[in-house]
Amino acid sequence: METVVVGVAALAIGLGLGFVIRRAVAQSRARSAESLAQKIVLEAEREAERITREAIREGKEEISALRREAEEVLRARREEVERQERRLAEREQELERRARQLEERKVELDDRDRQLQKVRQQLEQAAQQHRAQLERVAGMTQQEARETLMAQMVEEAKRAALQQVREIEQRAREEGEERARKILTVAIQRVASEQTAESTVSVFTLPSEDMKGRIIGREGRNIRAFEAVTGVNLIIDDTPEAVVLSSFDPVRRQAAWMTLEKLVADGRIHPARIEEMHERSLRELEEQIKRAGEEAAMQVGITDLHPEMIRLLGRLQYRTSYGQNVLKHLVESAHLAAALAAELGVDPTIAKRGAFLHDIGKAVTHEVEGSHAIIGAEIARRLKEPPEVVHCIESHHGEVEQRTIDAVLAQIADGISGGRPGARRESLETYVKRLQRLEEICTSYPGVEKTYAMQAGREVRVMVKPQEVDDVQAQIMARDIAKRVEEELQYPGQIKITVVRETRAVEYAK
Repeated sequence: METVVVGVAALAIGLGLGFVIRRAVAQSRARSAESLAQKIVLEAEREAERITREAIREGKEEISALRREAEEVLRARREEVERQERRLAEREQELERRARQLEERKVELDDRDRQLQKVRQQLEQAAQQHRAQLERVAGMTQQEARETLMAQMVEEAKRAALQQVREIEQRAREEGEERARKILTVAIQRVASEQTAESTVSVFTLPSEDMKGRIIGREGRNIRAFEAVTGVNLIIDDTPEAVVLSSFDPVRRQAAWMTLEKLVADGRIHPARIEEMHERSLRELEEQIKRAGEEAAMQVGITDLHPEMIRLLGRLQYRTSYGQNVLKHLVESAHLAAALAAELGVDPTIAKRGAFLHDIGKAVTHEVEGSHAIIGAEIARRLKEPPEVVHCIESHHGEVEQRTIDAVLAQIADGISGGRPGARRESLETYVKRLQRLEEICTSYPGVEKTYAMQAGREVRVMVKPQEVDDVQAQIMARDIAKRVEEELQYPGQIKITVVRETRAVEYAK
């Protein structure tokens, strides 16, 4: 019995000790779990604080970049507005000056009209006296006197009409510049869309369609930076794997093309990279322009040109005239002028040089106002070209009267190079039809004996019968033909109408 009691007591003691030990172990595990949980919470709080600081820093950097980009755009727009304001101010001053000139011209014309009125009154008085004398002439009937007076009055009317026409033409040349600009503006707005699209855009092929998104960039930042740096509009439309570069300046458009080519090949497209690639492209393009000018000069055998003239010639590699490359046109004109001079037995040096440089003004006509012939002459004069060469440049479109055989040869070479079929954007069929129509129009007038279309349709010679057409009628015929050609034909440049009337006296010695 005692043994049983002892066993029960031992069991009770064991159970108590087991409960105490299990409770101690449980408390120890609870404290460990609580410590681990506190450590995890602290680490989570530190990580959240680090992520928050990183997000705030990135947000500040992005805001700063956006602010700098917006400031650059605003500064560019502000500069553009200031340039427009200066141009408007200059234009207002020019308009005021022209208004004063027109007012002065009006006063002069009023004085001239008064003088003409006095002359007309004097002529009328003289005619009355002449009629009175004719009436007193013995042996002349009233009918004969009337016929003589009518013939004289018709002749006077013809001469007065011709004089008035010449005065009107002179007045139109002096006052028509502003109107001509408006007419050209309207014409350009109506019919220049196709030519503008062909001459002012370049299509760039992309390796994949995904590249469009990289070119645009986040919220358009890359495309805005590209257009701001290059000065060229970048058009991204639905055309697959292609974008369009648009600008009136062909040199600037070529630089943008080279920049975009480098960016696509490199793959890294962002504003800083765009500026870097554009600067590199400008350096390469400048070297290409210089090399093109030097090669053209070597082709024609002219090696003493000013470096600035070489650079302007190289820029013409990217200019076209009615589809014809201007630099190639200059090389061709120089060879033609030299050949013409050699055939005539004159020194070809000046004629070749003048023909080679005659369109040099086209390299800067988009930057300077005025005719490219006059601008080119000013450039050549500034770069110390010989006066004979300057004269060839300024007179090749007839704005200045030609005084030397070299100027005539340069103009002829220009006409041959630009007027030959296929040189410019004009089909042979259209070219032949235009020449035929020119001759048909001229031969349709009474008194015309022969008609010749010359200089690839740029000039028409009309030979009239002197016994049927007098000098006054020849002048009127030339004007009527020119007006009809303007209304019925479409042609590049201008067409010169020359009516030739000559009297030949023939006798035979027997």
